[in-house]
Amino acid sequence: MHPPLRHAPIPSPRLPDPDPALSPYTGFTRAHWQAVADGLLAAAWRWATPGRALLDLPGRPSASGTRSDGLEGYARTFLAAAFRVAGADGADPHGWLGRYADGLAAGTRTPGRDDEESWPLIRDIHVQGQPMVESASVALGLQLTRPWLWDRLDPEVQDRAERWLRDALRHTPSPNNWYLFPFTVASFLESVGRGDKETARARERGLELLEGWYQGEGWYSDGDGRAYDHYNGWALHLYPMLQAHLTQDTELLNTYGPRLHAHLESFALLFAADGAPVHFGRSLTYRFATASAVALGAVTGHTPLAPGVSRHLTSACLRYFLDRGAVDSRGLLTLGWHGPHAATVQPYSGPASPYWASKAFVALLADEDHPLWTARETPLPVQERDQVRALAGPGLLIHGTASDGIVRLHNHGSDHVRPEEGESAAAADPLYARFAYSTHTGPTSQSNAGDNHLALVLHGGTGRSVRRRIRPLGAGVDGTRGWAASRHLPVFPDGPPLVPGLRVESVTVVRGPYELRVHRVLGGPPNARAEQTGWATGPDGTPVSELHPLLGWDRRDTVRAPQGTAYTPWATLPRLSGEASGTRVYAAVATLTAEPPAVRAAAAVTEVTTAADELRVTWYDDTVTRVAFTPQVRVTWSGGPG
Repeated sequence: MHPPLRHAPIPSPRLPDPDPALSPYTGFTRAHWQAVADGLLAAAWRWATPGRALLDLPGRPSASGTRSDGLEGYARTFLAAAFRVAGADGADPHGWLGRYADGLAAGTRTPGRDDEESWPLIRDIHVQGQPMVESASVALGLQLTRPWLWDRLDPEVQDRAERWLRDALRHTPSPNNWYLFPFTVASFLESVGRGDKETARARERGLELLEGWYQGEGWYSDGDGRAYDHYNGWALHLYPMLQAHLTQDTELLNTYGPRLHAHLESFALLFAADGAPVHFGRSLTYRFATASAVALGAVTGHTPLAPGVSRHLTSACLRYFLDRGAVDSRGLLTLGWHGPHAATVQPYSGPASPYWASKAFVALLADEDHPLWTARETPLPVQERDQVRALAGPGLLIHGTASDGIVRLHNHGSDHVRPEEGESAAAADPLYARFAYSTHTGPTSQSNAGDNHLALVLHGGTGRSVRRRIRPLGAGVDGTRGWAASRHLPVFPDGPPLVPGLRVESVTVVRGPYELRVHRVLGGPPNARAEQTGWATGPDGTPVSELHPLLGWDRRDTVRAPQGTAYTPWATLPRLSGEASGTRVYAAVATLTAEPPAVRAAAAVTEVTTAADELRVTWYDDTVTRVAFTPQVRVTWSGGPG
């Protein structure tokens, strides 16, 4: 047996001085990452139970209850400690692993008992499922730190830990990335010589489902259906690729390495010049976990990014949140985005949920001599040139402008509606239903006017439609210009949910700072009207949101969103409206800019004509865009630079 692990005093967080020579953009080095990890761990451990099995952080409980939340605090901070210690080849100056060893022993002694330390049992998703999520973090932490923690445990504690973990293999996960939690548990058990048919089945099932969710270009759907968001990076790529790296499994590396590489070709474009990720999808309170796939690519070598770009992006993302109030006066990560923000948070999130941000510390698996830390920071993609990338599988269009560093994501494919679900307006989700998201704006709340939305208005204005299931119709790029299209059935919260024959075809075309937004409404009932909104921004005037009518709109105004967004406590958004009975085509130019474009939105287009189901748009520089709706949606260009 190794000597027992001893506890060092909990350190006070203090960041080193910035290094402008090595890191001219962020000032951050590997030492900064270690200091941030230590600071977050130190603050969280002040809320540990006496036996160290639970970290009961202050705040409103999640839907799973306080005991599950306490396990979440232990498990998610364990990830940060594990990356911190494993990346230092076992050096643990603050004695983090001793605390986690004590907690493991106490938590698994009598699982399920209602006492001060016992961990909750792992059950099915709809019974007591949240501990299954945390089991993956516990297993991964143990695998990363095996020589310094697991191998030093008393055999009885090892057996108890295995018994608790195995329940993750015997119960039903949520039908999405959750299947990678038993996969991870099984992978750990096999790595310590405790594999069997049960662990093999769990691994095979997870990888089998992952294969079915792969949509190409490095993107997975998070389960059956169309859910594309940050879970691609911090779950669907991270778990299998990290296992491949830790075990040097050639088969896994050959499959998931190229996919991670492909994913980062587009995903790395979803960060602004200041490191902000696009505010899109659920669980955004995990914040800088959004950069974990970029870090993993650098650690494993499966990345298209130069080391200086990878460090710049990951460090900028980390700093972005640290500089904007993500950590409160107690040193704890809050539930929100910058600071606390209720609308960002899902019911399943509790006080310790933000610590899935620990996944970003996978960067520390690269030692101090790794190019990730020794290369000089170089510019991010959006700082060098405008970026346009169309992803036909997910139905997404990435649009970044070098002049102001803003990145926008135009959504024509991600809806988070499961195949068996109906299209109820009551379940509309602002984090998926909008046509556009960005690094500088957030969606308005469901109870306020919706930003970046096309609504059909019936019943004298009381019944505005929502967008649920999205049917992609294509996407493409022509040089620095791109487009994406989709179709949806407007769903109404009042009266009949659907109007027979009513449907909307939508196309977004981007070039420079401009977004040409085109919609064709078919089967509009008598007296219906259509409404198009733009970006929601705050009263400080930065960034600037404009929406200029081109075709089909007869009224324009500004709408207030008193609940604001994750970026501003109060917001306004521009709105256009027009008649919508029968079949009609609408067009508008939208912009979201921090620097005024050379040509404002109102002057960006000089002529719009329609003929035979085709829209012809002439731009200020005589470039022509043609949007055809039949026999299929397609966008073509003539004149001007590509």
